[in-house]
Amino acid sequence: MVKLQTELVLRSIMGTLLAILLVFVGCCTNVVFLELLVRDFPGCGNIVTFAQFAFIALEGFIFESNFGRKKSTIPMRNYVIMVTMFFTVSVINNYALNFNIAMPLHMIFRSGSLIANMILGIIILKKRYSASKYMSVALISAGIFICTIMSAKQVNVANNPSDEESVHTFIHWLIGIAMLTFALLMSARMGIFQETLYKQYGKHSKEALFYNHCLPLPGFLLLSSDIYNHCIHFNQSTPAEIPGIGLTVPVMWLYLLINVITQYVCIRGVFILTTECASLTVTLVVTLRKFLSLIVSVWYFQNPFTVWHWVGTAVVFLGTLLYTEVWTSVRAALRRADVKGVEAKRQIKKT
Repeated sequence: MVKLQTELVLRSIMGTLLAILLVFVGCCTNVVFLELLVRDFPGCGNIVTFAQFAFIALEGFIFESNFGRKKSTIPMRNYVIMVTMFFTVSVINNYALNFNIAMPLHMIFRSGSLIANMILGIIILKKRYSASKYMSVALISAGIFICTIMSAKQVNVANNPSDEESVHTFIHWLIGIAMLTFALLMSARMGIFQETLYKQYGKHSKEALFYNHCLPLPGFLLLSSDIYNHCIHFNQSTPAEIPGIGLTVPVMWLYLLINVITQYVCIRGVFILTTECASLTVTLVVTLRKFLSLIVSVWYFQNPFTVWHWVGTAVVFLGTLLYTEVWTSVRAALRRADVKGVEAKRQIKKT
């Protein structure tokens, strides 16, 4: 019996470590290859999104829906609503990169999901939060505000303010910020909708992952001309040889393939983590992953990042950690350890 329990604990630990490894390796590598794609073709967001959706939908069609033979647990009409929101958020987030939005700012801005969730939770679900939650949201808002203002100054400094082209560039940037804001609020609304569905029908994360990527595929017909144009551009990129195979392909297609695979690894890692760990652990891992991705983006790609950007980033992640009540959990764990230590000493004295 003890041996069986030990094996179950070891499997759980190994599953958790595997999930964390998948999240860090998959998500961080995905960000690197996304930036490699965006650097050469800033408007390639649609083809990247389509490739990711197609790959995950194909995998789900084979392994989750059993080639369409397995019926969905959650009614399809609910998935249609969820997918409409998910598709809109994904396309807008990627398309915002066309509007002078730097990748570090893009990642920091999306870290503001806690703010959007809290605002919509108060409005729609009539929720009330503790003082620490409001303080954490205030910190995250301040961090994003600092980074946004610093990026706005860089846009102005990079060009002559009196130049007409500079004004056009700044307006472009403002449109990108508006798009990210809308996507943030839409993503929060989708989260609330999912929470309501899971309470009613139970948690079916893998099923939702499949339908979220399968049902939106016809929507890409609206973007077909842009996707086709980028296919032509990708075909004209520098040839690269795939190691070990000897096959030569345009380098942009190789970048896209790795981006799609790492995106799948990232999502699967998060899915495994949610089944193995508490939500606190999942949030911490994802937060640390975002921070590591930010550092990789800044150092490896030499993105412009001032001291104020670092201050803003630190404030954002401090607020996120405060929101997840890390400090409370750590203090509680220390108290439990102290209590166990005292009890152990009492037992030793008795014996």
